[in-house]
Amino acid sequence: MAHCYFCGMEIRDPRSVGRSSTCPDCGKDLKICLNCDFYDQNAHWECRESISERVAEKDRGNFCDFFRFSGKPFAGNSGKDDKAYKARSDLKNLFGDE
Repeated sequence: MAHCYFCGMEIRDPRSVGRSSTCPDCGKDLKICLNCDFYDQNAHWECRESISERVAEKDRGNFCDFFRFSGKPFAGNSGKDDKAYKARSDLKNLFGDE
């Protein structure tokens, strides 16, 4: 079963998730690397697919054609990566996209 990476909300029809889809519970983007079955911290560019360029913001919506919602059970998102993504996001909000 597919779950939102951020809050764990069950996503009933993960095949309908697109670039602008958001979680009905927390409002975060759903088509993100962190929700993808191919996301792997140890793989090249953190993806097991042969993508042509790195997706820098793994917690933001993207246009990846390989995206497939992960069927892994929700285990919470309290890993060390979350702190780095939150810090990056906070800096981006403070100083802009540059």
